[in-house]
This record gives sequence, C-alpha cells and structure tokens, in this order.
Amino acid sequence: MLHPGESSQHTERLTGERVLCTEQCAQGLKPVLFRTYRRRWFLLVVVCLLNCSNAMLWLTFAPVADKTAAYFHVSMDTINWLSLVYLLISIPFGLVATWILDTVGLKCAVILSAWLNMVGSVIRTFSVISFLSLGSLTYTYLFIGQCLCALAQPLVIFAPTKLAALWFPDHQRATANMISSMSNPLGILLANLLSPTLVSEEKDIPLMLGLYAIPAVTACILATVGVHDKVPPTPPSASATHSTSQPFFKGLKMLLRNKPYVILMVCFGAGIGMFTCFSALLEQILCVRGYSNFFAGLNGALFTVFGLLGAFLLGLYVDKTRKFIESTKVCFCLTALASIAFAVVSSFRNQAVPLALISSLFGFFGFSIYPVAMELAVECSYPVGEGTSTGLIFVSSQIQGVILMLLLQALTVQISAAPFSTCDIEEGGALDWTVSTLVMAGACSVVACFYVIFFHTDYKRLRAEASNAASINKIGTEATAPEA
Repeated sequence: MLHPGESSQHTERLTGERVLCTEQCAQGLKPVLFRTYRRRWFLLVVVCLLNCSNAMLWLTFAPVADKTAAYFHVSMDTINWLSLVYLLISIPFGLVATWILDTVGLKCAVILSAWLNMVGSVIRTFSVISFLSLGSLTYTYLFIGQCLCALAQPLVIFAPTKLAALWFPDHQRATANMISSMSNPLGILLANLLSPTLVSEEKDIPLMLGLYAIPAVTACILATVGVHDKVPPTPPSASATHSTSQPFFKGLKMLLRNKPYVILMVCFGAGIGMFTCFSALLEQILCVRGYSNFFAGLNGALFTVFGLLGAFLLGLYVDKTRKFIESTKVCFCLTALASIAFAVVSSFRNQAVPLALISSLFGFFGFSIYPVAMELAVECSYPVGEGTSTGLIFVSSQIQGVILMLLLQALTVQISAAPFSTCDIEEGGALDWTVSTLVMAGACSVVACFYVIFFHTDYKRLRAEASNAASINKIGTEATAPEA
C-alpha cells in the first residue's frame, strides 16, 4: 500500500500489474495497491537452488549404495539410513518448519535452511579427510551431515508455495510453484546421473562428496547476501494480504477439521512417500536382476526428466484452466497403472527398454501431480497459511514414507545364489524385491482409487479473489502501474 508520504521515485521503482480496491473503497478510504517486484525472480532462483541442492544431498548415496557400503565398511541397511534419516527427522521438524514459515516468515526460513544445508554438506566431507578420521566411526560424519541437511528439507520443501503466494500475482502462482517445486526432483535427477558417473570405483567417493557440497555453499551465500524482505512492500494479489491471516494453532485445527484437506493430505502424502521409496531403492531393486548402477541411474534420470516435463506442461494447463481436481485425478490413476507395470517388468531380466519407458511414464504422470496438489492444498484450506497447509502434507508423506520403506525392506527375500546380480555386497547375498514392488504398486492403486472417489472441494482462494474482483468492478476503480 502506498502512503501519501512516499516519494515519486519509490513509486516508479515499484512494479505492478493492477491497482485494486477492497472494502476500503466502499468506506471512502484509499484503495489497496497490488504490485509485483522483479526481485521475486531472484528469490525464485535461490529457492530453486536450495531445493535442488538439498535433494542431491539426500540421494547422494542411493545410486551407489553398494560402493558406499564397501568404502565405509558398513552394511547396505546402514547406508539406507542415510536416506531414511531425512524422513524421520522431517516428521517432528516439519511442524516446526510450518510455524517458522507462517509466523516468523519466508526470509528466516530460506536463510536458516541454507545454512543447515551448507553446514551439513561440509560435515559430510569430513568422513573422507584423513586427519579427521575417526577410524571405524568415520561413518558418523556422514550421518551427522545428513541429519543437518534433513533439518533443512522441510523448510526448503515448504517454501515454494509460500513464495508463490507472497511474491507472485494470481496468474503466475501455479507456474512459480511448479518451477520451484520441481527443482527438488531436478536435484534427484542430478544425483541419479552424477553419483554413478563420478563413482566408478570405491576410491571415487571423496570426489563425489566434495562436488556435492558446491551447490549447497553457493545457495547459502546467495540466500545470506540477497534475501532481505520476508514479504514484499506491497502484496501482488488479494489473497497475499491474508497469506498468514490465521494463527498457527488455529490453522492446524481448521485443517484437521477440513475433510477434503485431510483426504488430500493422506492420499498425496502417500504418493510422495512412494516416490521417495522408489528413488531411494531403485538401484537395489534392479541390481539383483543384473542391471548395472548406470542403468539404474538412467532410469532414475528418465523418471525425473519426464516428471519435470509433465509438471511443466500440467502447470501451464492448470494456470489457464484452473482444473486442479480433474488434472490430479487423471494423473493419479495413470501413475497407479505405471507402478503396476514397473512391479511386473522389474522382476524379469533383460527388459531394459520396457523399464526405461515405464520409469519415464511413472515420472511423467506422478511428478506432474506434485506442484498442482500443493496449489490445491492451499485452495481447499484458504485462508490458512500456505506453510501450514503444505507442511502437514509433507509431514504425512514422511510418516508414510518411513513406514513404507521399512515395510518394503522387511518384505525382501535374501538370495544366496544370484549369478546375474550386479549388487556389490560383501556379505549376506543379494535381495529379491519382487514382493516389495508388488506391495508398493498395490498401495498406489488403492490410494488412487480412494482419491478419485472421495476427494471433492471448492477453490476457496480463487473464489475469494473473484469476489474481490467483482466488488472492484462494481465500484469501478482499477488502474495499472509500471513494473520495477
């Protein structure tokens, strides 16, 4: 909102797309100005880099789990805990992260997550520095570093929806959310490509850890130096003025009493949990059938690349049509079909082309749901803060992800003789994941059916903005302002 005392220079510096009037117009007061700022794109870059870096750190070891286990002289289960710790830590800290975002603000959340992410990545490198060696306990460095990065994850994951709501106008929100949210799977893609490429032998582990720390350090510098405001001086839309209108605990109560939101939280949380397990366990699922680490990494890359493409296309479609519910229901059903196909085909050898195709389709339909569902969570829970509404879904996904990952590992069958296996395991033999993948496909199908049948909601935020626009048109006060 501009005040009489502001200078014309400041007015020219601001950018905006509309000057709109709210209830203040009817009371004879000055109208509220809605403006956008060029700096929103810098904030988007910082959040994207943080998301990408954090995902790379999370799945650093998953594509080369066997070689990492051999280098540090630990079991495969111990290496799996480097991924699983992300899920466990983010469950309790996820609630803290929602409070930070909706109460303390976006600026604090971004800078705090950047420092946690950077410090964690640096501590991980201590495990390969000889004069800092702890002997048989050197693995402790890895675990502590992963724990710090895991603390950053909820703040990083929740930030896109908050950033889009606070800094972007209504016609750019879904696209901005899609770009920043999909930078997380982009990090997964890079991890799936870089880790097998960098680590051809066990001795290459130190190089990998050092390179993965570079994006984290860069993101930390950019966030610390460049993020100055927790909200823009003037909001970009009517809903942005109410972005944190509900107190945190009142918002939690409202969400837990909101039936459509609870259904979305359970179903979408289950979907994220399944994708987490798929990304973390893909190399172990395929190696027992004779597929190489490189091929597993390629499948992970296809899974993510086509997921990014699907998210981009669906984000543009939803921005124009506002068909949030229809889009997510169709994609959820197609994702379930892809999961069934993967479970069946992955149990056979020499199926490289079908597996690559299925992984691509699995990612295309599955990942595309993510940014749209996050926007849908805000739509069905408005006016609860975006950090709280997206945060609860993430906490739900982590809880379900932990349960599913432990269940899938428990359902594996040890194979003493596996002549075609490429798994680099010093003891215990290879593990057959056939039952585990079938269970995951069954769970995905059940969740998809439940979501399609029971989820229905109004678009509360869009309706509120439409109501605002109608009152403005009635009063007849609308103008445009230049962008800064």
